[in-house]
Amino acid sequence: MKSLFKIVGAVALSCLAIESAARTVGFTPKQLIKPYKRAPLQDIVTWDEHSLFVHGERVFIYSGEFHPYRLPVPGLWLDVFQKIKALGYNGVSFYVDWALLEGKPGVYRADGVFSLEPFYEAAQEAGIWLIARPGPYINAEASGGGFPGWLQRINGILRTRAEDYLKATDLYVASIGKSIAEAQITNGGPVILVQPENEYTGATADIQPFPDPVYMQYVEDQLRNAGIVVPLISNDASPKGHNAPGQPAAVDIYGHDGYPVGFDCANPTVWPDNKLPTNWKDLHVQLSPSTPFSVLEFQGGAFDPWGGPGWDKCSVLVNAEFERVFYKNVYAAGATILNLYMTFGGTNWGNLGHPGGYTSYDYSAVIREDRRVDREKYSEQKLQASFFKVSPAYLTAARGNASNTTWTTSQDLTVTPAFGNSTNFYFLRHAKYNSIESVSYKLTIPTTAFGNITVPQINGTSLSLNGHDSKIHVSNYNVGGTTLAYSTAEIFTWHKYVDKTVLIVYGGPGETHELALAATGLEIIEGDVKSVTTKGYTVINWKTDGERKIVKVGVTDIVYVYLLDRNSAYNYWTVDQAPHDSSNPIILQAGYLIRSAKVDGDTLALVGDLNATTPIEILGGAPSSLSKLTFNGEELAFKTDAQGVVTATADFITPKVAVPKLNELKWKYIDSLPEISSTYDDSAWTAADLKTTYNSLRKLTTPTSLYSSDYGYHTGTLVYRGTFTSTGSESSLYLFTQGGSAFGASAWLNGTYLGSWRGYDAASNGNNTFTFPNLSSGKTYVVTVVIDNMGLDEDWTIGTETMKNPRGILDYTLSTRNQSAVTWKLAGNLGGEDYPDISRGPLNEGGLFVERAGLHLPGALSDADVDWKDSAGPVTDGIAAPGIGYFATSFDLALPSGYDIPLSFTFSNATSSNSSAGSSAPAYRVQLFVNGWQYGKYVNNIGPQTVFPVPEGILNYRGTNYLGITLWGLDSGTTKIQGLELGIDGLAWSGYGEVSVVDGQNFKARSGAY
Repeated sequence: MKSLFKIVGAVALSCLAIESAARTVGFTPKQLIKPYKRAPLQDIVTWDEHSLFVHGERVFIYSGEFHPYRLPVPGLWLDVFQKIKALGYNGVSFYVDWALLEGKPGVYRADGVFSLEPFYEAAQEAGIWLIARPGPYINAEASGGGFPGWLQRINGILRTRAEDYLKATDLYVASIGKSIAEAQITNGGPVILVQPENEYTGATADIQPFPDPVYMQYVEDQLRNAGIVVPLISNDASPKGHNAPGQPAAVDIYGHDGYPVGFDCANPTVWPDNKLPTNWKDLHVQLSPSTPFSVLEFQGGAFDPWGGPGWDKCSVLVNAEFERVFYKNVYAAGATILNLYMTFGGTNWGNLGHPGGYTSYDYSAVIREDRRVDREKYSEQKLQASFFKVSPAYLTAARGNASNTTWTTSQDLTVTPAFGNSTNFYFLRHAKYNSIESVSYKLTIPTTAFGNITVPQINGTSLSLNGHDSKIHVSNYNVGGTTLAYSTAEIFTWHKYVDKTVLIVYGGPGETHELALAATGLEIIEGDVKSVTTKGYTVINWKTDGERKIVKVGVTDIVYVYLLDRNSAYNYWTVDQAPHDSSNPIILQAGYLIRSAKVDGDTLALVGDLNATTPIEILGGAPSSLSKLTFNGEELAFKTDAQGVVTATADFITPKVAVPKLNELKWKYIDSLPEISSTYDDSAWTAADLKTTYNSLRKLTTPTSLYSSDYGYHTGTLVYRGTFTSTGSESSLYLFTQGGSAFGASAWLNGTYLGSWRGYDAASNGNNTFTFPNLSSGKTYVVTVVIDNMGLDEDWTIGTETMKNPRGILDYTLSTRNQSAVTWKLAGNLGGEDYPDISRGPLNEGGLFVERAGLHLPGALSDADVDWKDSAGPVTDGIAAPGIGYFATSFDLALPSGYDIPLSFTFSNATSSNSSAGSSAPAYRVQLFVNGWQYGKYVNNIGPQTVFPVPEGILNYRGTNYLGITLWGLDSGTTKIQGLELGIDGLAWSGYGEVSVVDGQNFKARSGAY
């Protein structure tokens, strides 16, 4: 890391000298490093009330959320960064999940896929600044909200000044803080902002004081003492001013989040009334007038729970229309630090998710879980973010009051003006923001050229705003020294090259638009427009009818104006040639994705992804002496027209791609629930003998604790064995179990199936009364209980202690007997907090026999000394009775290099059952292990997820792969998976390069496995 990010000598030495001097006069580093003591820390990232400055340049931080831990393939992190950079963003915000790094208290591990150094390096290479959000609490729909499970044993209230809680955070924050500090921009790295804590906003009434300045100061000091010198920024869950400048324990820059339409993906076309946050500008001025208006999380998608409608419907709820209305409203309020959550969601692999969500964390983000960018909302975001790269006047423009009478001829519309020194912006929306009506209007604005005018001026036309839409109009806008008196069409980008200026504007389908440019001499290159020349301005009026229009305006300073419809504009790109340098971009039309563009002498090299044969059209940036044009290293024939536009065609050659049919593979099988056998030896199991619990949330209702985290088991499946000697009178067993939302549980008595809690989406706990067969007096019986731990609850509201909600058996009653008649043992992941598979971390494995024995790891089929049985697989054979079976196979892939080929495993929906559970669908649960990585939990009777993407790097695209399936049947009778297939989800010729297979531990016989 230090070899990459060399310390900036002058700044670093200055900081050290000041700190040393402070020590000599009696100050400690903690006393020195306080909020508002900015000068001694660094001068690279500064701010005023308008925006951030980086290296003295005023910038709009346009950022997308991306969690490296949700994509455990470091070789793909640059891929995501490049796709975010291609949107026009310059920033990424990222959480760090403490639970993955300190699975055992006092042991911090950040190696392999958990190392952040490759993440920093990829961001640096892509030209992305980072906002680091290490918590220690992150929420993030992660198990425990990012808290490790052993915090359930902390007596003090989490996220407070409780001494034992604060001490528990010290190693993690010191360690992750050091990592972030080394990657700060002051050390040549990409980190420019750091957020302490997260959404420190809500607390129960008995948490006093709240917010607690002692607690927050401790968190901030932890980061400062780890070497963090860049500004600290907050993320209030709503604009309440917690820890804003002027408040105790203030951060440097105040920020908050917002999810205005919520997460009702079941009703995706409904935008409820009064959900548009129109008061944020006033609140910002009230709460933090000295810092830039910062929104650290704004809705970029929606999470979806177990039993939810699925990501496709969430993508409708938070679609391109949502972006146009809600994001432009945030711009109207003046945000200059904006982070969209999520921009790439990823996957809750290896049990890292909380119980309110399933394996996929796609989040309906602009970049899909499998890294595809073929959502319309990706392209819409590209149009918006690119506009701000070329509109610096936005950053200091003073916001006026919203009005539905001043700026348009229709009272059905509301306009928020923003006035710069010259350039003005008009953020226009429906007065009833969720209107689906189309409204005709004219715009009434002041201009330097024409005075106060109403536009459109010519052709007898009006403008229109369709339902669920919003626009940014401009006046007195500078286009490379040529004034755009006004434009009703929205601006995508522009750049002034040596020989010409290129300006691209767009409008919605069927709309009429008009602009006026301070130049004369109009030549229509393409399409049909109406125009007049007046007062030295050329006024152009046109309709976005799907036909591209190009006009050339000017005699000496020539401006080429591309008048596009919005859907066509989606295919255009503006690409910086160097990180954080937009001084000479390449502007082009090129289809699916452009990653980079670089001029080297007379050569222009383009790198990108194509999913079809694509025409390439370079509008600006190609050298006039261009002699060679390449795409992904392959030379293209090209032509250059009289306007200097370069055209070529990039051919897409469809490769031969095949994946195996899983039902035709040779499978092996082994029982994964040997515990129900009457001869099973549980002597190596953990005795559940604690007479009190470490858990401060819930008192025991059993003689000894049956809470899994009391014994170090925090993740995955839990197995309990309760032993009693019968009097012959016991007729039933009542069990009260808890595993989190959508959990399931099953029970057996000496191998006899008793029944199951089948689970449903909202149930985090459940109770069953199981009827026993006739028991024999004096005989010993064992009850085996399997509980699916769906992850630990988050801890959003301080004082509720929801993260401490225990997992396991909460209560039980053995009929006619005292509870003490039963003695219990339990099993979880092998070793608990001393987990053996360091490469995949503390959460990847649960307590099933095959997981404890490591049979899910590559090499188990050949090297494990177990009694594998031949099988036709989980679809053809399944399991004959309620229980848990493990099916394993291997297959080879030989996918071509140079292509991005997302793959996924798909389970067929169950439509019928031979079970006696009284439901049309059998209840079964599946874990999907791919080369040892748990990459899917499928719950067929709850859903909704049936498709499980697995990235290259986890899958070996050119080699052998090991596939394991645990099948847990919760109903009587045979259980079979209805269908399981490996499928190809996309195919793109890609210039990204090779992706290495992630290193993970292979099978070897495990000491202590039972």
